[in-house]
Amino acid sequence: MYIAVVGPGEQATPADRQLAEQAGYLLAAGGAIVLTGGLGGVMAAAAAGCARAGGISVGLLPGDRRTAGGPDLTVSLPTGLGELRNGLLVRCADGLIAIGGSWGTLSEIALARRAGLPVLGIGGWRLADRDLATETAETAEQAVHRILQLAGG
Repeated sequence: MYIAVVGPGEQATPADRQLAEQAGYLLAAGGAIVLTGGLGGVMAAAAAGCARAGGISVGLLPGDRRTAGGPDLTVSLPTGLGELRNGLLVRCADGLIAIGGSWGTLSEIALARRAGLPVLGIGGWRLADRDLATETAETAEQAVHRILQLAGG
């Protein structure tokens, strides 16, 4: 199973990073392959957690340099697509965990919902009357448990 962990890059809060690291670890421990956008913040933290658990992480990078990927990624794929790589990331995933919020995160949530993928949100984006995610969670443990159920694991 391939689960994307998305969220802010360098603007990620320490709490966002901690949740992402826990999610990456728990996903890998649960046998999932972790997909990210390959850069810093939430993406790097999820890859670090995955590496700590001995799992596999794939970073779909926006640019054309493999070296731009974080050091904990197992695989770095330079797409050369800029922000359009968000759509590729979503289409490669069986489910998505969104941690925190940024414009890129919002686009990934929208694309995943449009594609019918389950989206678990921890913090981040809300409409005035509802969450944008399929479901929300308070902890990384809750999010990982539920996304693995929703994505078929």
